[in-house]
Amino acid sequence: MSIANKVSGFNRQRKWDFFLQEFPPYSNTKILDVGYADPEYSPNDNFIEKYYPFPERLTALGLDEPNAFTKRYPKVRAIQYAGDVFPFSDKQFDICWSNAVLEHVGDSVKQLGFIKEVKRVSHRAFITTPNRYFPIEPHTRTPLLHHLPKKYFEAYLTLVGKKWATGEYMHLLGIKEICALLRAADIQKYKIIRNKLFGFTLDFVMIFEA
Repeated sequence: MSIANKVSGFNRQRKWDFFLQEFPPYSNTKILDVGYADPEYSPNDNFIEKYYPFPERLTALGLDEPNAFTKRYPKVRAIQYAGDVFPFSDKQFDICWSNAVLEHVGDSVKQLGFIKEVKRVSHRAFITTPNRYFPIEPHTRTPLLHHLPKKYFEAYLTLVGKKWATGEYMHLLGIKEICALLRAADIQKYKIIRNKLFGFTLDFVMIFEA
């Protein structure tokens, strides 16, 4: 296993521990996972499906058709959607879990729409996203260059064969942007946990009540 996957596994386990402390598992709790992965690119993908003790209480929402996902997790209800309005009624779920998805939904307008949909369909939420100001960009393993203007960073990514990470692939957030999104979504009761690595904030965990 690569060092990057080891770090990712350590960090996801840490976030999972936070989740269990905040939301102890019960057999009658309905949970929405926004952002499942159909092909799994690392052993850390679909973390909640792997470890939640009541998979039959999980509903997974994602952009891909859930072919491989359904075979791996037959007890989980999987739903494909277009990436905008969640196909659920208001407050249908007790908890919404979304790990490292917010940075991929689009610009700040789409990120706000995402937060509002999470708020609409669930009573409480657990959302994580990488820190824009961590020294290494976690998706491309690029040190420091993601602090450049987007066009220069994307020119570098294209040059080194990582064009897949350009365009709308990611819009990273710092703490100010996160707090602004929560305020704009009229979320009053929330807390933000900073997950640190070597003294730097690697990513954020947002826990809020809708």
